[in-house]
Amino acid sequence: MGDHPGKAWVAAGRGVGETSCSEIELFVNRLDSVESVLPYEYTAFDFCSITSEKRPSENLGQVLFGERIEPSPYKFNFKKQEKCKPVCTKVYDTSKQEDKQKLEFLKKGMLLNYQHHWIVDNMPVTWCYDVEEGQKFCNPGFPVGCYVTDDGRPKDACVVNSDFNDKDTFYIFNHVEITIYYHIVENEAAGARLVAAKLEPRSYKHTQPDNPDCSGVPLDIKNKFEGELKIVYTYSVNFEEDKNIRWASRWDYILESMPHTNIQWFSIMNSLVIVLFLSGMVAMIMLRTLHKDIARYNQMDSIEDAQEEFGWKLVHGDVFRPPRKGMLLSVFLGSGTQIFIMTFVTLFFACLGFLSPANRGALMTCAVVLWVLLGTPAGYVAARFYKSFGGEKWKTNVLMTAFLCPGIVFTDFFVMNLILWGEVPLTFLGAYFGFKKNVIEHPVRTNQIPRQIPEQSFYTKPLPGIVMGGILPFGCIFIQLFFILNSIWSHQMYYMFGFLFLVFIILVITCSEATILLCYFHLCAEDYHWQWRSFLTSGFTAVYFLIYAVHYFFSKLQITGLASTILYFGYTMIMALIFFLFTGTIGFFACFWFVTKIYSVVKVD
Repeated sequence: MGDHPGKAWVAAGRGVGETSCSEIELFVNRLDSVESVLPYEYTAFDFCSITSEKRPSENLGQVLFGERIEPSPYKFNFKKQEKCKPVCTKVYDTSKQEDKQKLEFLKKGMLLNYQHHWIVDNMPVTWCYDVEEGQKFCNPGFPVGCYVTDDGRPKDACVVNSDFNDKDTFYIFNHVEITIYYHIVENEAAGARLVAAKLEPRSYKHTQPDNPDCSGVPLDIKNKFEGELKIVYTYSVNFEEDKNIRWASRWDYILESMPHTNIQWFSIMNSLVIVLFLSGMVAMIMLRTLHKDIARYNQMDSIEDAQEEFGWKLVHGDVFRPPRKGMLLSVFLGSGTQIFIMTFVTLFFACLGFLSPANRGALMTCAVVLWVLLGTPAGYVAARFYKSFGGEKWKTNVLMTAFLCPGIVFTDFFVMNLILWGEVPLTFLGAYFGFKKNVIEHPVRTNQIPRQIPEQSFYTKPLPGIVMGGILPFGCIFIQLFFILNSIWSHQMYYMFGFLFLVFIILVITCSEATILLCYFHLCAEDYHWQWRSFLTSGFTAVYFLIYAVHYFFSKLQITGLASTILYFGYTMIMALIFFLFTGTIGFFACFWFVTKIYSVVKVD
């Protein structure tokens, strides 16, 4: 899925003949920047392009992530070395308005550190450079160019070359040194497989456009340049055999510079300690306190004894009273179930390796398709609980389940509105089965007259409990959250789906246990309004997520410009909404199971 094969045998992954001159095609992708959320197509910057070839088709996930893959004029023949080969020459005359605008746009791209993303044989072409302590960092992209400020301070990639030293000047990377590594296939017909592609960006002021030599001073563009400017784009390509890299592990070189595993294990251990602590608390309540409570209640002989008792047993006639705004809660539960199953299945497939970075856009495609197909359980759960809450406006319930949460999300993604039409009939189908089923039977009858709730202490009031409930689940995920936000906004590759799946399971357990714990305390305080509170307790984790996203924006990102800022917070609000529905649904179902369980084992007169 999403594989963009080059020509001949190379990109098909079956090897190329050693003596043949099989052509290797280089594809270009959209350009992006950590300083701007807005991506641009390759052709927007007036680079060397080719219009005669058809662009490869893209899947749904790639379209959603803004990928725009196109053929390029950079073409190589296997094992044929090229030295300073010209690609094209771009001429800009600032006296012409069109040329001036193109040059200004190019300078803006360098100022905001926009990055190229090139692809050879479905692998990203990486730029590896030295960082502190002798470590190498491999970036799956390389910059258009860089800028030296008015005060002589080199920005971004300008630090790599001491020749980039003129004040208020742009330096464009108009030459690339490409090295393609291959592995000779054993026990097969003479052939080879491409296993890595790396490049070094360079800047040269070519004095002879028709016969460049790729030497001399860098190509500098003064910020206030006037006149005619020629930019000659060139490349060199070199082929090296590497016997150590196998085909199955050819993506590993991209991960060399990401030693995050130790941090991940620290995160997992931190989360497990929280889970064990919570599990111990819940186990103590279930096995000791509840067991004693139930035994004592079931041994009471007289009404006088019952009147002397207090705690959760006293509210048995009100605990299953329908909540206020039951329609909205049932819709949230339906959408939350949809998100929960979608997340679980997507991460499960990702762990098995079906959604690896090699399958471009596969992760997002899988998630969106599952979202659409899971309209049935969403409709079923929403209808089932709405019916149990005594609701009768079933048509409104179905329409709200189909449109409310997806409507909010897909308004932001206008292109994806068509998918909504595929989801609606499935929601109706699930709702049909949900309403056809009998009402959920509760273990105790609900009194006609609501019981008066006594004065609550500070920690059993709704707001403090809800605020406390979200802290522990967030503590389990915040380190993993950092890497996920990096992959989205800092354009780093995310590949640790095993860790993510483990954290997902830990999050589910933590949300469940924290909600059950607080639910028990509230019932003991004779407060029987548990439905919305259980949803909001674990759902409040999304508020901490939102606060963290704001902190991440100001501390880690260099995003500038009003449009990019609005886009960042717009997308973040959607992620927070989805996370709110997801965690809230987990909390509600955990609490629903707990309440049903404890009231089913006590005798009620």
